Amino acid sequence: AARVLGWLEEYLQTEWTDLEVHLTSVTEQWAVAAVSGPKAAELVSQIVDGIDFAEAAFPFMAVRDGDVEGVPVRVFRISFTGEASYEINIASSYGLWLWRRIMERGQPLGITAYGTEAMHLLRAEKGFVIVGQDTDGTITPLDLRMPAMVKKDADFIGKRSLFRSDTASAGRKQLVGLLTADPALVLMEGAHLIATPTEAAVKPMPMLGHVTSSYFSPNLGRSIALALVKGGGDRMGQTLYVSRKGLAPVAVTVVETDFLAARPAASGAGAAA
Repeated sequence: AARVLGWLEEYLQTEWTDLEVHLTSVTEQWAVAAVSGPKAAELVSQIVDGIDFAEAAFPFMAVRDGDVEGVPVRVFRISFTGEASYEINIASSYGLWLWRRIMERGQPLGITAYGTEAMHLLRAEKGFVIVGQDTDGTITPLDLRMPAMVKKDADFIGKRSLFRSDTASAGRKQLVGLLTADPALVLMEGAHLIATPTEAAVKPMPMLGHVTSSYFSPNLGRSIALALVKGGGDRMGQTLYVSRKGLAPVAVTVVETDFLAARPAASGAGAAA
C-alpha cells in the first residue's frame, strides 16, 4: 500500500499537476480477517448480515458491504489459498472482536487458524504469485504467462513497458512449476537451473533460470517448486537440472504452475486467519 501511495504522489507532482487531488492512506484504519475453505461461505453468512452469499449474487472478485452485529464491514470474495475465501474488512479497533466471533461461530464447523507460512504453501499449490518473491522488477504479466491480466486495447500506466522489443522478445524467463524425481526432496529457493547435469561444472555456468518458491506439500504428499525459466512456457514436460553446491545436480520436470489442477475437490473444515 505504501508503494502504491508513493507512485500516486509522484504522478500528482510530476504528471498531473493540475489535478486538485489529495491522497490519504487509510490502510491502518482497517483490520482484515480471511475465512477460507469449503465451509467459508457457510460460516461468513452466519456472521455477516446484509449480504446475499449465494454464488450468483456474490461471485468471485466481487465486493459487498454489510455489517456484523451492527458494525459496518466490507467483504471481498477473493482468495490467496486456492479455496473459496472471503476477506472481512472492519475498523481496526474491532479486529480482535471480529476474530473472536469468527472463531466462536466456527467451532461447530471445525475451524482452524492458519498463519502466513501455511498461506504461502497453499497459494504455491495453486501457482499463485507473491510479487517480489516469484517476480522482480524485470518480470511482466506476460512473463508470468497471465496475458488475460492485461487489457491490450486500453491505455494504462506501464503499458509501454510490455511491448518494448526486449520485454516482448522470445526466450524471456517465464514462471513454471517444477517437480523433483524424488518427491521428498525440497529444492533450495534461489537455486539455479541448467539444461544438463554436466553444465554445473562449466564456468560461468549457463543458467536457464532459478527457483523462486519451494515447499513440501502435505496435500500432494510431495515437494513442489515455482521457477523462472527461459522460454519456460515451451518447456512443459522437459527435464532440467537444479544445481547444488558440492552435490550432484537434481533432475526436475517442468510442469504447469497449478499443482492441484488435477486433484479432485477436497472436503474439510473452514479456516480463519
